[in-house]
Amino acid sequence: MAYAAVISLKTVIERLLKSSEISFVPPSKKIIKSAYKQLLSLQEVLKRFDNRSRISSERVNALDGEIREVVRKLEDVIESRVSTQILSQSEEIHPLLVLSLDMVEVKTEIDSLNEKLKKMEGEYATEIEDNDAVSSRIYFGGNKSKMVGLSDQFQEIQTRLLDTMETCQLMAVYLVGMAGIGKTTLAVELFEDPLTTSHFDARVFVTIGRKYHLKAILEDILSQMNPETDKILLKERDVKELKRMMYQNLKAKTYLIVLDDVWNMQVWDDLGRLFHANKNRCRILLTTRVENICSGSDIYSVRLLNEEESWDLLREKVFGEESPCPPQLEKAGKKIAENCEGLPLLIVTVADILFKVDKTTEYWKKAAEKDSSVFMDANDQIMSKVILLSYEYLPQNLKSLFLYMEVFPQNYESPGTKLENLLNAEGFFEPTFYITPEEPVSKNFVMMHKKSFMTWHMYNIEAEKNKFFHVVDSYNTTLAQGKENHRRLCIRNNILFAIKDVQKSMASFSNARSLLCFGPYHKYPLPICLEYLRLLRVFDAVTIRLYEFPMDVLKLVQLRYLALTYDGNLPPSISKLRNLQVLIILRHLNIISSCEDLSYLPIEIWEMQELNHLQITGSNLPDPCGATLPNLSRLFDISPRCCTKKLLERIPRLEMVRVQFDYARDIAESSKWFDLMLNLRGSLYCVISNPISMSKTMVPPSLPNSLDTGGIGCLSLSGFGYPWEYMRLIATLSCLTVLELRCYAFRGAKWETQEKAFRSLKVLVIEDSDLVQWTVGIKAFRCLEHLTMKRCHKLEEIPRRYFGASNRLKIEMVDCNPLGVACAKEMEQWDKDRGSDFRSVSVRSSWDD
Repeated sequence: MAYAAVISLKTVIERLLKSSEISFVPPSKKIIKSAYKQLLSLQEVLKRFDNRSRISSERVNALDGEIREVVRKLEDVIESRVSTQILSQSEEIHPLLVLSLDMVEVKTEIDSLNEKLKKMEGEYATEIEDNDAVSSRIYFGGNKSKMVGLSDQFQEIQTRLLDTMETCQLMAVYLVGMAGIGKTTLAVELFEDPLTTSHFDARVFVTIGRKYHLKAILEDILSQMNPETDKILLKERDVKELKRMMYQNLKAKTYLIVLDDVWNMQVWDDLGRLFHANKNRCRILLTTRVENICSGSDIYSVRLLNEEESWDLLREKVFGEESPCPPQLEKAGKKIAENCEGLPLLIVTVADILFKVDKTTEYWKKAAEKDSSVFMDANDQIMSKVILLSYEYLPQNLKSLFLYMEVFPQNYESPGTKLENLLNAEGFFEPTFYITPEEPVSKNFVMMHKKSFMTWHMYNIEAEKNKFFHVVDSYNTTLAQGKENHRRLCIRNNILFAIKDVQKSMASFSNARSLLCFGPYHKYPLPICLEYLRLLRVFDAVTIRLYEFPMDVLKLVQLRYLALTYDGNLPPSISKLRNLQVLIILRHLNIISSCEDLSYLPIEIWEMQELNHLQITGSNLPDPCGATLPNLSRLFDISPRCCTKKLLERIPRLEMVRVQFDYARDIAESSKWFDLMLNLRGSLYCVISNPISMSKTMVPPSLPNSLDTGGIGCLSLSGFGYPWEYMRLIATLSCLTVLELRCYAFRGAKWETQEKAFRSLKVLVIEDSDLVQWTVGIKAFRCLEHLTMKRCHKLEEIPRRYFGASNRLKIEMVDCNPLGVACAKEMEQWDKDRGSDFRSVSVRSSWDD
């Protein structure tokens, strides 16, 4: 985690050097720049780790920890000095005036730490060079293990591989999934199935691994192509000659080649020309846990096992294929299988432990508990050896991201914007780093975070080991010794703040940069001790109801992220938080009384020039009086009264707006979002709160004639109850790519989509609708790629003709009318009967989530 520490301090120094509000007392700027120069050099050395094989040297890992601690110490020295001076001057100086910064008193300490880093940098570079010669072994993965479950995916992939054999075109099929999910087992099953073997002249199975040698791979492939080939002779040939021999072998026959456990696409680059050069009906099957190396359309995500498949696998591994499970063990056994959360490797490992012990009811009942010794032993056996390989292989700048995901409780639904805001505020990444909610960095890691208790538990341990964050979920963990240097406090039990010993223990975390309260929501007052946490950058306490604004927050001059639940007015002195990038103020009850006017934020909010994200439930922005918020890109939960052209023009970088309408109070303003679409370039979310009735349509008082000039790219509407005929205006938006219609945004039994409507739309979501019939005109939805329908209980039919005619279309249906589901499945089958996978349909119940 040295890299994350370097980026964090680098960001701190960059902000100081670029700030127009800080004046350095000579030679303070020179002192700061010397530290910055050393960080740049150190960053380049740490980056070299990504371009090498993942080194397991104990010395390299130890050096990483030592560098991390020295960088953190340097960061503490600089930020403590800055905070002290800002606090001493902020009482006397107006927030908009320049502060002076004197670093001379800490020059000796900074110089000493710089020298330590320079020495460590050289040693680290030497260790990387010395350990880069480590190689991995390539072997044939023929260790046969009978596959249980995944029969649906087996059939689908085998059909795809074999039904296209009449074509001479090369095809590559990818099996993607996290470690231990059964990719290799599925590949072996496909490889050895008699139907598969009958279609190919020869088959080759090669396991690649994280680091490989091309010459060894070529030798392995050739020896499997021609078993009688002299292996000694192959070893004497160079790579060029081996490629020529492989070309000759491929030219005359049909082959199935399995490349198992591929970690990067360099191996495909090395071999791809050989495969492409032969018009020979060759099929390549690749397994990988790294999703972003896949290309093309034949990408299959290997799913987790369902509960029935999990139990079948566990039972077979413990008792054998022929022997049944004793009835008295079946209930506990099914619970054990369920706790494995569908991960085959974990099921097999747990089964191996159960196989070796006495099969008593008492033991199995204890084993069925998630924190039992059986699961802990299984975790020790496989997680550190298998799952951590995926983590270790990540680029340096992503490791902290995946550890940070574990600050949230398991299965915590974190919006993409929240995670992005937190990561930026923490200072983990360069300013150019960006995460989109639609395209997470690694779907497999996200899936593990959501589904697997064992993986979540393991990464929590890894985070503690790296002093990345300390979890406080009980009295004992709060007072645990040796936790002083942790940078983040993650509170998962908010009531602990009521204990005096816990409040006093906060003094030992004086260097913490984050206080994250993610425990269950607490509606009663709790004292939050901020007295000792002067260096906080992130304070998230939305799960604690505050009856008074915590004035100690205003002394946290390094704060970049503040999220609270508070019903009162913000103090004007909030503008003292010069570095604040994210301000989120939620209400205890997310319902605004119709009989009283909304309050306004203090005018000083316009002085907070660093604000990037502002969420102000129950408040309005005041008149800017000529001021601007130059960095604000997201404005959430404002009332339509704020949506004036005059105000929006004072926020030049605004990209995302969420407007909250009150049904009774804002009825006259309900068409204001149409005006917003004419003045916003980006995403717009409009939600009706306090709905009076969902049983009738609401006709807006006035609507524009055309929205052709709108630059909106994403539009989400909820609760308006407009008649479907008003969709004609939205249908003309030329830039609209995402449309979400939630909670009866439009009402009525019939929606007739006009010809050539929604010509740029790629994603359409319809959720909670009374729609019965839906017809689509010619050339409408020509670019549609994804259609999601949730709880459309009356929908009888999905448009069959012209629907998404230019792209592959994925249709997802959740808790919908069986008639509508049957229609979608018929469309999918119609395509399959004609040898096409143009439209794919996924049907599920919300109970599966």
